Amino acid sequence: MRVQTAIDDSKFVQAISQNRQTENDLDYLVARLHGRRSRMAEAERLDNLCRIRNLHEFFRTIFPESDIKEVVGFQRQLIDQMVDEFSRFCSHLSGPGTDLLDWMLVRFQVENLKVLIRACLTKAPLEEFKEYLISLPVKFTVNIQELTKAESPADFVHLVPIRLLQEDLEKALEIYNKYPRSFFFEAALDCGYLKGLIEKTVHLSGEDCAFVRPMVFQEADIFNIMLVARGKFYYGLAPDILRQFYVPGTQISRTQFHSMLDEAYLSSSMGRIPHCVFDTDLPQFNREGGSIDVDASVLEGLAWNRFYRLANLAFRQSHMGLAAIVGYTGLRRVELANLIRISEGIRMDIPAETIRAHMIPRIGLEVKHV
Repeated sequence: MRVQTAIDDSKFVQAISQNRQTENDLDYLVARLHGRRSRMAEAERLDNLCRIRNLHEFFRTIFPESDIKEVVGFQRQLIDQMVDEFSRFCSHLSGPGTDLLDWMLVRFQVENLKVLIRACLTKAPLEEFKEYLISLPVKFTVNIQELTKAESPADFVHLVPIRLLQEDLEKALEIYNKYPRSFFFEAALDCGYLKGLIEKTVHLSGEDCAFVRPMVFQEADIFNIMLVARGKFYYGLAPDILRQFYVPGTQISRTQFHSMLDEAYLSSSMGRIPHCVFDTDLPQFNREGGSIDVDASVLEGLAWNRFYRLANLAFRQSHMGLAAIVGYTGLRRVELANLIRISEGIRMDIPAETIRAHMIPRIGLEVKHV
């Protein structure tokens, strides 16, 4: 079976870099991104990729000129290419847009810090986890040697380079001293990153604000929802602990978040979520309480469906501006997540139809918006 290459766009990235001096630089970039969008792993192309049963064939389909042997190497190449692509966008912008795109790259720094904090807590040697670290531009690197030598979680937190991330890590440190779980540090890193992301949208105006802020709010609300669904109902963590990692300023108010945490059942808790966070009605969730079985992963998929729609809307309807670029980054992140899921599904010999059912956007779900 032959499937069009979905990802290998090193020449595309080079073209962006070589044409920075064009008269209408931003217009040129957005035009190039529209061309790249046409080659994304979506729709029928995504269906075909899900049907591949051999990892080597899958790797060669995505990266025809590479000789990747393992899933870790494949995923690393996907992420490295995305980081390289995103890091070049700021040269086409100025003002608040640059700050926002810069902060989006902090997301990858956060993922590295999660790996490093787990290594710190388990006292694992560098060789055991370095293959999971993402290569980043110098501006976003952390001092790996110092962080790996941290003698305690407190020392590690002190060495984190961004104060906004440190603030929530300090909260996690207090909790960790009583309940030693890496979950708290990882939640704190996500919380700090998302707070910063929302803050970077404050000075956006007009079309950029109208398209970008809903995307950012949706991403933060997915975190808030999963904090309840997984934090309370899967890990069994106390509501008072989880309240400290709430990300404010989104569609889910602090009061609504607290009421979600106070519910006795996952079904009734999820029934407290504002409907504007989803593009579908959720009639199976009982607002009055009860023991209806609710699959948190399905709920998460529905929320990411809306994120995908908002990213697509920003990309298609923004008139050659920042919102189009941010929309594109959202679409690329979804594509990356889908390709990683496929690679894991093939590795675990999961049936093709099951793999496809977990792609974003989820198929077979009725939506309000088109």
